[in-house]
Amino acid sequence: MSFMAFFDGATTPWRADPAVLTSAIRDRWDEVEVDPRHRSEVCAYSWAFRAGEGLVDVFFAEDGTGLYVDATLPDAAEVACLLRRFVPEDVALVFCDQGYSFDVWISPGSTVADLIRAANAQA
Repeated sequence: MSFMAFFDGATTPWRADPAVLTSAIRDRWDEVEVDPRHRSEVCAYSWAFRAGEGLVDVFFAEDGTGLYVDATLPDAAEVACLLRRFVPEDVALVFCDQGYSFDVWISPGSTVADLIRAANAQA
C-alpha cells in the first residue's frame, strides 16, 4: 500500500532535510539502500529497507514537505512517526493513505499504535 506523511509548505518555511532523515533511517533499520537521484517531484531522494512487516520504499518530496511510503500500515506509520521527530512541533503533520480513506494528525509523541488506531477508526 502507499501512504503519505506531509505538511503544508505554505504554512512554514521549514523543510525536511534528506541527510538528517538518512541518518535517522540508518539508525533505526539495517541495510538501508539510499538513492539520492532526483527523479520527480515526489521522488527527489529515496530509501529502501526491510522493516517489521516487509520491504519499505520511502520517497522524499522535492519540496521537502513530506514522504511517500510504500509499505504495510504498521511500517508506514513507523516511518511517519520518525519524520514527526524532526518536524517542528507547531507544524501540522498529516498521515494518510494514497486513496485518502483516512487522514490522521501526527502529534508530537504520537506512536505507531496511535496512528494505526486512528487510521482504522476512519477506514
